[in-house]
Amino acid sequence: MSARLNLFGNPAAGKLLKHFNSAGKVISDSSLPAATAELVKIRASQINGCGFCVDMHTKEAAHAGETSLRLNLIAAWREATVFTDAERAALELTEQGTRIADAAGGVTDDAWANAAKHYDEEQLTALVSLIALINAYNRLNVIVQQPAGDYQVGQFG
Repeated sequence: MSARLNLFGNPAAGKLLKHFNSAGKVISDSSLPAATAELVKIRASQINGCGFCVDMHTKEAAHAGETSLRLNLIAAWREATVFTDAERAALELTEQGTRIADAAGGVTDDAWANAAKHYDEEQLTALVSLIALINAYNRLNVIVQQPAGDYQVGQFG
């Protein structure tokens, strides 16, 4: 299987992804916990069916010390006891922010208030930005049918 477009060899895609990656650096330099950020990226990628991003972020999370138990339970986080209340709030915000078209009012006030109990303004800004950014990455990869499975930890620096 090969991608419809070579996003890694296309000059226009390279320019775009440079800006996406710069935005990602701002988020990763924030005080949002790195483990939470990886959970968010994985859950949004699962919802969007982005195999490339699920592959990348599960491998990066495992390399950073995330347990296989928690990685295996992300899709069933509501029933799992291995996530903190803060992580659960972030995952709920991720799901609602990813499924905006499925919800008449977008993100509920309850989901927002719950996230705001656990994260300060900088972290909420990073969290919301991360949800938007991973959704953009997912959409690029799904549209071009970017193959999954060959990602190597640290591949993009």
